[in-house]
Amino acid sequence: MTDNGQILQQQVQAAYADRQPLCVQGSGSKNFYGHPVTATLLDTSTHTGIVSYEPTELVLTARAGTRLTEIEAALTEHGQMLGCEAPHFGPNATFGGMIAAGLSGPRRPFAGSVSDLILGCRILNGKGEILKFGGKVMKNVAGYDISRLLAGSLGCLAVILEATVKLLPRHTAERTFRFGIAPDKAMAFVNKLTAMGYPVSATSHDRQHLVVRFSAGAGEIGSLADRLRQQFDFIEHAEETNDDYWLAVREQQIEFFTDAHTLWRLSLAPAVKHNLPGVEFVEWNGALRWLKTDAAPAKVFDRLAHINGAATLFRSEPAANADARFQPLAPALQHWHRQLKLAFDPAGILNPGRMYQDL
Repeated sequence: MTDNGQILQQQVQAAYADRQPLCVQGSGSKNFYGHPVTATLLDTSTHTGIVSYEPTELVLTARAGTRLTEIEAALTEHGQMLGCEAPHFGPNATFGGMIAAGLSGPRRPFAGSVSDLILGCRILNGKGEILKFGGKVMKNVAGYDISRLLAGSLGCLAVILEATVKLLPRHTAERTFRFGIAPDKAMAFVNKLTAMGYPVSATSHDRQHLVVRFSAGAGEIGSLADRLRQQFDFIEHAEETNDDYWLAVREQQIEFFTDAHTLWRLSLAPAVKHNLPGVEFVEWNGALRWLKTDAAPAKVFDRLAHINGAATLFRSEPAANADARFQPLAPALQHWHRQLKLAFDPAGILNPGRMYQDL
């Protein structure tokens, strides 16, 4: 447990005085995400430790460099969890990196996103000033929710020093089943499951099978197989034998991801079709689509804009093919992005160009 906040502050203040760009990162487990930043390293992985943890209040405060594995181990000991089920993409993934990347895992539609967890934070702005937003309990979070702006900002707005998040009780039992449901019928089937009271906590579809995780108490999960057989015997289904299936999905270690040279992350309304060529893997009951396609980035961005969605070129090999990573902003959104960047980082020294080349 090491408090290096003052050292980080001095580094940012010196960089601001010299107008020296900084590459803000923790362990670097998500360096592939967004545009590469060529600048002096500001390493937040040395600023570590769980500052406070109140299991009875379901609230935890930790420094940015604290490893997610350390936090998750502490929560597991008390039967609790981070509801967003954030991916690590590396053994040393950090708490601050989880917030800055803003990526959520399979449980997100049923338990909330990274931004939903955040109650408050302490940050360094681009001048090296320490600012505090939010609180440590829900009733203290009032006014503009500045803390949640940090989720998904990729270090472009501020350096996260520490954050306070709300937690969820961990379910005592889980089981996963595969269903022989076609892709175009999967969403309706999952909606029916939830309407009937089934405790759905994750879904995926690989174009062949719908995979559904159920999370609840031991008694309810223990009787799940019999209940499914009684009510859905006409649908082919079987229990998933791989206990690590959802971990592999979260960390993108299943075959669909491991052989992907170009991987797109598409966010759109579950019932909307994008009609882009390629092969996809679907999560979040249709709201998240992972797409492997040879289509030009401009075509993907244009198509998603027309259906009110958003596309991100999540991974690309070689990196030269990654000139455009994130969905181009509409003029009004671009204006507000610039204003936010100016307010938090007036000299533009924090991760310049990480999200958009001119920000």
